[in-house]
Amino acid sequence: MNTTHYIFAGWLLDGSGGPVREKVLLEIENGCIAGMEHYTAENGHDIPNVTDLSHCTLLPPLVDSHIHLFMSGTINQELRKSQLTAGYDDLQPVINRHLHYLLSHGVLAIRDAGDWGGYALRHRDELDGNFPVQVKSAGRAWRQKDRYGRLIGRFPEPGQTLAASFLMESEEVDWVKLVNSGLNSLNVYAKETESQFNIEEISALVRVAGEKGKKVMVHANGHLPVKSALEGGCHSIEHGFFMGKDNLELMAEKGTVWVPTVYTMKAYAENFDSHKSNGDYRVINRTMEHQLEQMAIARESGVSLALGTDAGSLGVLHGESMVEEMKLYKKAGFSLPEIVRCATYNGAKLLGLDKEMGLLQVGRPATFLVARGTPAQLPRKLSYLEDIYLDGKPCAMYRKNPVKSVV
Repeated sequence: MNTTHYIFAGWLLDGSGGPVREKVLLEIENGCIAGMEHYTAENGHDIPNVTDLSHCTLLPPLVDSHIHLFMSGTINQELRKSQLTAGYDDLQPVINRHLHYLLSHGVLAIRDAGDWGGYALRHRDELDGNFPVQVKSAGRAWRQKDRYGRLIGRFPEPGQTLAASFLMESEEVDWVKLVNSGLNSLNVYAKETESQFNIEEISALVRVAGEKGKKVMVHANGHLPVKSALEGGCHSIEHGFFMGKDNLELMAEKGTVWVPTVYTMKAYAENFDSHKSNGDYRVINRTMEHQLEQMAIARESGVSLALGTDAGSLGVLHGESMVEEMKLYKKAGFSLPEIVRCATYNGAKLLGLDKEMGLLQVGRPATFLVARGTPAQLPRKLSYLEDIYLDGKPCAMYRKNPVKSVV
């Protein structure tokens, strides 16, 4: 049965990075956008089945391209410690709760960046097919023995190469996660750790992963760890603090996607306690500012950025942190349409979901967020969505349980 109805949007950001459109009449037919035109008194007069959203801004659903579902983002150190060692039965309800938080903030696709037990991957396979949030997962990350990454992965067995170990793995991951550096120092500004793998090892992994239809995402901070990951052919750089301008230019040349996760440093600064922390507030804040400078360079250089929050890190809450990350993109010099593109289409493309979400265009699914107010009130209003539409209809699950705050 052919069903057609209309929606009158006050403003619309289509996810392409193009300008905000005002007074848009959407024709929705069988769950897809059949028409988009400027609303006038003439073409809007006497049209039946019109939903009036003239007080709202429409935009594509958000995509969080770097997240850890098994961690809550709490600043309670005892709870964090317990989550880092808990089993699946204890973490399954935690993961499920985080997915509902994401839905409540309009995040309809995520890429989980790993946990030591592969629990997010297991939960992905157990998800109800009707749940609106699409989950892509890297399962357990790969690292070197005695190097950073124990809490999100494992290392090749003695005598085995990285590529051979991957080929022996039975997990059906969506992405291959590689850890190629340590964490940022909270005490020493711009401290760089050595690469965990050399270019040859990384290249071999990228090749065998590609033969299985998988792409490689790399945790890398510092000039040399990022450079070896880029020269090894990896597809996305996660974090990338202190990578330098030459690596940014190489990323633009290769078409490598960057996921900066800059809000992690702001969250550390916001939750800094000089009496309990081993860090230095000045170092943390300066690290954030340098990352913003790199993001500005990336924008000018033509690097493709996909927004990711690293939710699960200390103080970085699932769903809510998308708004905070978007605010920092604005501080780095990105326009609102550019920020929305990074948070929607670029993420959807990175996750291989760009045919079904990321853009609001004729012929594509009528899946979008409804934020009350003007574009000038974004991204703040994304924390208080008016509605979520899936294939042209309001999302019943969101309306039934619109979680508005994260604990």
